[in-house]
Amino acid sequence: MSSSPSRPTTTVEELLQISPVAEELAARFTDAGHRLYLVGGSVRDALLGRLGADLDFTTDARPGDILKILSGWTDAVWDIGIAFGTVGASKRGVTCEITTFRADSYDRVTRNPEVRFGDSIVDDLVRRDFTVNAMAIDLSTRQFIDPYGGASALAERRLDTPATPEESFADDPLRLMRAARFVSQLGFQPAPRVLAAMTAMSEQITRVTVERIQVELSKLLLGSHARAGVELLVDSGLADHVLPEVPAMRLEIDEHHQHKDVYQHSLVVLDQAIDLEEPDSEPDLVLRLAALLHDIGKPDTRRHIPDGGVSFHHHEVVGAKLTRKRLRALRYAKDVVDDVAKLVYLHLRFHGYGRGEWTDSAVRRYVTDAGELLPRLHKLVRADCTTRNRRKAATLQRTYDELEERIARIAAEEDLARVRPDLDGNEIMRLLGIPPGPLVGQAWTHLKELRLDRGPLEHDEAVAELLRWAAERGITAPGADG
Repeated sequence: MSSSPSRPTTTVEELLQISPVAEELAARFTDAGHRLYLVGGSVRDALLGRLGADLDFTTDARPGDILKILSGWTDAVWDIGIAFGTVGASKRGVTCEITTFRADSYDRVTRNPEVRFGDSIVDDLVRRDFTVNAMAIDLSTRQFIDPYGGASALAERRLDTPATPEESFADDPLRLMRAARFVSQLGFQPAPRVLAAMTAMSEQITRVTVERIQVELSKLLLGSHARAGVELLVDSGLADHVLPEVPAMRLEIDEHHQHKDVYQHSLVVLDQAIDLEEPDSEPDLVLRLAALLHDIGKPDTRRHIPDGGVSFHHHEVVGAKLTRKRLRALRYAKDVVDDVAKLVYLHLRFHGYGRGEWTDSAVRRYVTDAGELLPRLHKLVRADCTTRNRRKAATLQRTYDELEERIARIAAEEDLARVRPDLDGNEIMRLLGIPPGPLVGQAWTHLKELRLDRGPLEHDEAVAELLRWAAERGITAPGADG
């Protein structure tokens, strides 16, 4: 498959070899007297040499005719989008989405179009979001159709719109977010007129539901050029409506005076966190959100100190609260909200380690508090080192290496992954002669704290500590040998 967008004819031939399903489908439409076009992102990805198993088509056939053409050929058909002219189908592992030519109009108050079917491929393409998504291949004639310069834009890595950007964004303001997402995913740059329109129209994003915004934001952060996508959100003013805590960091100088502002520092941390992700693994949304948001508590905690410096005491506590509030507002799943907020809360803990002054008890608490997030916390803390002083950076990394080695040693000795009290709930009830209830939980928590402080206890020692705790609270226990 060619990776050059300047060879559309060759790409058509290679496409049909790789995806015979498309050729079979086109033959059925031709036999029925209709035209079928590969369109949109499928053509873009074919030209980039990254065509997948999800193919998008458009046709002059109406939805009812599409269903008839597909009958008896596909492995499965679904018509959930038929009101919008879209029929889905699968064949030999390839997913096909076939949509009748559209000539919609928009009320420009909501994102909901008045669905109207069209009769022209050129008119269908002009209503699409960006020129790189406004190309088509006529599968009957193998003609490449590019009335709005999508191939040139692809070659120049330029994001532009088929119609004017003002028209495009007014029709569907979600395209404002999609522009930033494509910058992140594809490494493109917006055309000057697109950036100007995004900036002038950024408030239009408030017409879009937060659920849709969240989906686009997540795709942006998972892109290969996430930093560039975030920068476009901020530079255009979109972030003021979507993620206002991020542009707010531009006003804050970091306490080390190593960066223009906390915003720039956070972008570097995002880049470095991405570099620390496991090779060949899926991008880590939780880690990337935490890296971007880890310092959003700084604007609210900024204090000037007598020597002319600035401090941000407890910004991790404030930041965790702000993170939780923003991600909830964006309707992220509870586990994502909890994990990101926890990482923000814990990201500064390591700096109390100093030159290794932590006791084993402090190391146990660090591991226990992080829980399953410990591998991500390791990455976030390492990414948060952005000093330009090479000696200082090397010292910080060596210190964290030492902490990880201590964690590994203690974990091997004590099974830190499953820190539990040395007595379970049933034994606590038996020893104290109490029924299930809050008192059992209090005793369990006390024993866990001892476990963290002192490591594993011998059974008799754990029993003695439990009975001592009970006696201090006036609980008369029947004894240790029930």
